[in-house]
Amino acid sequence: MPEGMIQGPARGAGTSADEVAPVRRAFVALGSNLGDRWGHLRTGAALLPDVVRASRVYETEPVGGPPQGPYLNMVLELSTAMSPEELLRRAKRAEAAAGRVRAERWGPRTLDVDILLVGDLRVGSPELTVPHPRMWERGFVMVPLEDLAPELVAGRLSQGHRQGTRLAGDFALQAGR
Repeated sequence: MPEGMIQGPARGAGTSADEVAPVRRAFVALGSNLGDRWGHLRTGAALLPDVVRASRVYETEPVGGPPQGPYLNMVLELSTAMSPEELLRRAKRAEAAAGRVRAERWGPRTLDVDILLVGDLRVGSPELTVPHPRMWERGFVMVPLEDLAPELVAGRLSQGHRQGTRLAGDFALQAGR
């Protein structure tokens, strides 16, 4: 079997037993600015599948939307055979578990989970765009992504991305991950 491939059905990836599902390096951004922000990030990380590493956590001011408090932001790296669509379903479940209410676009939230990249896959649907269409513009994504994948942000990360992005602390994945 080729390296980086798994045999048989991938959990939730919609493959049949005869197909081989590639394992892809994926990145997911998490943010929270309501309630127990650290707790919501921990919930999100615990409920997302195939997490292998976590960036440090950064505090940032909100971008767009109504007046609201600062966010804690981070990025998770996954090694997964799941499709981007299945990852989105899992992300929405994690948001719901953290009590997310979608009341206002770019409004405050307990947990926001965005699918950034899933290998070199491209998705363009009303529900999901991968790569995330605004990830390269946002310091709250680029700075934590640099912690995990400096090669992906090389030449794209500017001093402007770093402005207003303050290190809040380290994030330890739960044991068993």
